[in-house]
Amino acid sequence: MNEDVNILILSCGTRNKIVQYFRREILGKGEVIATDCSPLAPALYEADKHFIVPRIDDDSYLEEIFRICQDNNVKGILSLIDPEISLLAENKHEFINNGITPLISNLDIVDICFDKYKMFKFLVESGFNTAKSYINKEEFYKDINDGNISYPVFVKPLNGSASLNISMVNSKEEIELLFSRFDNLMIQEYMDGEEYGADVYIDMISGETVSIFVKEKLKMRAGETDKAKSVIDKELFDLIKSFVKIAGFKGIIDIDIFKINNKYYISEVNPRFGGGYPHAYEVGINIPEMIIKNVNGTVNESLIGHYKHGIYMMKYNEVLIKE
Repeated sequence: MNEDVNILILSCGTRNKIVQYFRREILGKGEVIATDCSPLAPALYEADKHFIVPRIDDDSYLEEIFRICQDNNVKGILSLIDPEISLLAENKHEFINNGITPLISNLDIVDICFDKYKMFKFLVESGFNTAKSYINKEEFYKDINDGNISYPVFVKPLNGSASLNISMVNSKEEIELLFSRFDNLMIQEYMDGEEYGADVYIDMISGETVSIFVKEKLKMRAGETDKAKSVIDKELFDLIKSFVKIAGFKGIIDIDIFKINNKYYISEVNPRFGGGYPHAYEVGINIPEMIIKNVNGTVNESLIGHYKHGIYMMKYNEVLIKE
């Protein structure tokens, strides 16, 4: 390598493992720099350098990020929180024009990911199985009466994340109450089946899917996978490759999938590292290394399914003490 590959991780929060993995892979090839708006974000202190920055809705935020990039010769940038991903996508070309690779998809597909009803419509129009979803209560009530869907169902925010403010409801009265109290809600079919997560990397240069790691989710906590088992499934790999190609994703994405009566249903997509990614890394799915190669101008080879079936992940808490 002719030049250091410095990576900037924005809004690192409590994602200590992600910062650790990048530092491990970049060792001797560059630096990992982390930012957050709080000095009590523990992942900051795993990086080679860290900066406390304004909140992402502050008018000076982007200017500060560009200053950090310039002062530290940053070559690649990514964020670990949803709202900031949209901000990066909106300014993607400005980063590229400054020699910085934003490790995200284009704004159009990012917008679809962050609007659950848009994602539902995209999946249906593209021919993929997904949960029935409604933003019009009357259409939902008609399908209830016609026997096309039944209670319980989920009521959730169109733009929510981390499973926040999701309610399982069993009656029209509950739906009416929620819709009277909150705006921008949708009704979604309850998927009663096995739940899977897929950590996927689409090469930033070739646009090809080069890595897929699938896990069966055994236990969830606060919207993240708490316990899981690695799964090798060629049918699911092919489904994911087809979906990614049609959607036009780039970089790292996290896909939620259900399996019901031997059929796969795509649920949601997070265009970032998912909370369960450490499972993938620890069994050999080295996406930080792939990112570093792309930022350095190297195309990655396909390593889909290069891991063992049936390896379990169990999360537990750690503590950082700092004066």
